[in-house]
Amino acid sequence: MSARHLHDYWVAFRTIVTKEVLRFARIWVQTILPPVITTALYFIIFGGLIGERIGDMDGFRYMDFIVPGLIMLAVITNSYSNVVSSFFGSKFQRHIEEMLVSPIPNSVIILGFVFGGVARGLSVGVAVLLVSLFFSPLSIHNIGVMLVVVLLTSILFALAGLINGVFARTFDDIAIVPTFVLTPLTYLGGVFYSVSLLPEFWQGVSMLNPILYMVDGFRYGSLGSSDFPIMVSFAVIVAFIAVLYTAALILLNKGIGIRS
Repeated sequence: MSARHLHDYWVAFRTIVTKEVLRFARIWVQTILPPVITTALYFIIFGGLIGERIGDMDGFRYMDFIVPGLIMLAVITNSYSNVVSSFFGSKFQRHIEEMLVSPIPNSVIILGFVFGGVARGLSVGVAVLLVSLFFSPLSIHNIGVMLVVVLLTSILFALAGLINGVFARTFDDIAIVPTFVLTPLTYLGGVFYSVSLLPEFWQGVSMLNPILYMVDGFRYGSLGSSDFPIMVSFAVIVAFIAVLYTAALILLNKGIGIRS
């Protein structure tokens, strides 16, 4: 690959990412503010009102315990929703075809959409983190682990959003996966509790939920407490990213859901 090709691919990648970032930044009242308000209500109701009656969780005040999980919840849902809505919008308005017929590799198109989703996920995550400071002091056990886990998680769910966008045929299809798959997995992913509290059978079932490892890994970086070794969490997240990226690339190369 020549330097000229690398430069052209970089320009294409930067252009897609810029478009994606401007798309959600222009309407920040609709894209960033609502999840921040929703999470603040979680802090007030679950952390403040109910948490006072629960007491400690894994040796931490309940409010402090749920903060890492709620930050990850915001990152997951926003990374996902940004890409699925943007990619389906590109199909609906038929300007995805301009990118597909251009000399841009499909891998660059995928990375452009994914990093747009990552930008929104991290923006909302930072906003939620700032709001959490009104309820809980900032705890950092390992800042490197926190940054890597949150980055990998947002990449994974941005890829999942792109695949959902490929298969979606109507606006209603966009809501099916978040409603019936993403939300249950998120709430059963250890955001509000430690998996060690579950009966043995349900602990085994929970281990099939990838979100559990993401929340647990981020909680380790914040509080220094986790249910699984951090390398296990990294391995699970990276494995899912590899599978979803390969699936997304195959779908675009074959034109599934795009070519009619």
